[in-house]
This record gives sequence, structure tokens and C-alpha cells, in this order.
Amino acid sequence: MMTSVDTELIRVLADPLRLRIVTLLARETLCTTHLVEETGARQTNLSNHLRVLREAGVVETEPCGRFTYYRLRPDVIAQLAGHFAELAESARNAAENKRACP
Repeated sequence: MMTSVDTELIRVLADPLRLRIVTLLARETLCTTHLVEETGARQTNLSNHLRVLREAGVVETEPCGRFTYYRLRPDVIAQLAGHFAELAESARNAAENKRACP
């Protein structure tokens, strides 16, 4: 059974811009300037989304001079993927289970 933490993470990742950010960070560690260039989002909007991702534990930061780099935390994504894999396996195993109607 999925927990409230998982549903919050799903909500965080359901936003199209945040999912785009996560997809970009899956390929390389990027600073805010790179993410603005890649997404076309305004700096303030992007910063708000990065804060949400950071607070959810999806990304971590690395200060570098006056820039902040963002890195995806693959363990968080893998844990969420594991929950979905468990659901899929459960559904496969339960395919023949049918509760009788009263």
C-alpha cells in the first residue's frame, strides 16, 4: 500500500515543469542558469519549482561560487519506481482473483 509520503512525491513529480527539471537532472548536474536556458521558464518560477523538489528530497544542491548546482537523487526515484513495480506485480498475481458479488 502506498503511503502519504509517496502520494506527496507523486504530486510533486506530476507538475510538467518539475518533471522536465527531473528529466534534465537525470542526465547531468545543472545550475539554475542552465535550467532556465533548457526549460525557457522564468528564473523566479524555476526557483520555486526547485525549492519544491528540494523540500521533497528529489534534488540536492551543491554551491559553486555564486551559482548553485542541482543534482537528482536517484534513490528517491528508484524507491518510488519500486512502489509502482510492487503494485504491478500484485496486479499480475491477482489477475485471477475476483471477489464474488453478494
